Amino acid sequence: MRNYDVIVIGGGHAGCDAAAAAARMGARTALVTHRRDTIGVMSCNPAIGGLGKGHLVREIDALDGIMARAIDRAGIQFRMLNQSKGAAVRGPRAQADRALYRSAIQAILAEQENLEIIEAGVENLLIGAAGEVAGIVTSTGESIAARSVIVTTGTFLRGVIHRGEERTPAGRIGEAPAIGLAQRLEAAGFALGRLKTGTPPRLDGRTIDWAALEVQKGDTPPVPFSFLTDRITVPQIDCHITETGPDTHAIIRENLHRAPMYSGQITGIGPRYCPSIEDKVVRFADKTRHQIFLEPEGLNDHTVYPNGISTSLPADVQKALITTMPGLARAEILQPGYAIEYDFVDPRELLPTLETRRLPGLFL
Repeated sequence: MRNYDVIVIGGGHAGCDAAAAAARMGARTALVTHRRDTIGVMSCNPAIGGLGKGHLVREIDALDGIMARAIDRAGIQFRMLNQSKGAAVRGPRAQADRALYRSAIQAILAEQENLEIIEAGVENLLIGAAGEVAGIVTSTGESIAARSVIVTTGTFLRGVIHRGEERTPAGRIGEAPAIGLAQRLEAAGFALGRLKTGTPPRLDGRTIDWAALEVQKGDTPPVPFSFLTDRITVPQIDCHITETGPDTHAIIRENLHRAPMYSGQITGIGPRYCPSIEDKVVRFADKTRHQIFLEPEGLNDHTVYPNGISTSLPADVQKALITTMPGLARAEILQPGYAIEYDFVDPRELLPTLETRRLPGLFL
């Protein structure tokens, strides 16, 4: 049986930094993920930082984490939010080239000593004689021992994608959910709930009328995220701004019965600071417009991320509402937006160290 000091489940933002941190400290570490080639993939918004979040990234960097170094190798627009306010409330944010960010993360992990990547799903946990976690069982049936197991599954625990009336089991678009691990946590008595988040439709930048839009430039010169980066050498780009209007909102209101959050199809709780466009229209009914930021997903990628219109409305409704916005009358959707609902463990199950109370050696 293979044996490690630490096993990290999941190759997203948290998993990559957790695995790198354990390995840096000398622990024999395994990062277990469904697919090696998707390590470092940015599932939703291709950006790092922002208000509050930018502080966190810099704190991770101060602890020798990898996220800040990766975005400095991949950032295509850097901005300091709240620049006119005091230093305590400023928030660094960088727009990323998705391909460059994934490559940067994978390169950093490849150079890390004491770290091995295992390509597999995790179906079960091994439990020791004293009731502690002793390792994992993979989807191939292999048992792998470890003194500590860190779960960083993001939206994969019993994940379900919702788009209109469609429901598809998935951890994110095109990838299978983690069913067995969710069932194991439930069987162990953990209090589980459901959360929901969403993502906007991706647009074809070649079909956008850029001349009709307000330009949003980055900072000059761009300020790096990492204290170890001298300067940014990646080419920088502009983003653009459009907005919803009364016609957009009318289409959304007319189709709320087809939105999973309002039809009762989704029971999970949505994010407080990243509401869907449906929520914005309902909760802020007095507002006739909402700003939408059109953010390119890469230097050599025509895909555009319209930040501000996360939605789970059906694809035909998404097409209709997109064309009501300035500059988007002829815009084509490359991938419709969707909501994803997934399991989470009640944080009251955790000790201040993030170790679970029920299963020593298991960290969430």
